[in-house]
Amino acid sequence: MSARARPAPTRQNLLALERRLDHVGKGTGLLRRKREALVAELFRLARPAVAARTSIAACAARAYPALLAALADEGADGLAAVGRPGRDLRVEIRSGQVWGIAVAEILRHPCVRRTPHARGVPPGAVSGATSEATAAFEELTELLLEAANRETLLRHLGEALARTSRQVNTLERRLQPALVSDLAAIRRTLDEREREEHVRLERLLRDRSASG
Repeated sequence: MSARARPAPTRQNLLALERRLDHVGKGTGLLRRKREALVAELFRLARPAVAARTSIAACAARAYPALLAALADEGADGLAAVGRPGRDLRVEIRSGQVWGIAVAEILRHPCVRRTPHARGVPPGAVSGATSEATAAFEELTELLLEAANRETLLRHLGEALARTSRQVNTLERRLQPALVSDLAAIRRTLDEREREEHVRLERLLRDRSASG
């Protein structure tokens, strides 16, 4: 890997590097504040997200054993027949931005949970396990729809936090040290030139005094 080329040691480059280092410092500060805001937002969403995930896991733990029991009672074909006709569940979605991140938000969704009468299944037509599985999966679907906005936002915020952290690390660990190093090298070279010029002028003045 070839060594990084340093800018020429000129006053113009010195001023340009100083301006760039200042801009990088300000950009790093803004990114740090953005990262802190993203972390705060993630913590704000974390507790309700954990509670929702716990409810979803508990509901799923009831739903799937009930489904196995319903399959044992009705058989796959019988259970499929009970589920007909299929439901058309449509949700209203709005696009938006949170912290500059594009997100899709569910505004409204139909009520998923129904009474046995609303399901169109006469009393006693299905086993208790089938009714239990139906109710559990309707509840699980509704919990998932209610948690979708938060989960989507959490995922996007996590991705934004990881991206912002990478940007901060790049600026702090690579770009800023490189700029500081270049500035130091240019300043050393310019200081050496200035000292050499000063010595040359002193020698020239001495020579003129001696010759006069």
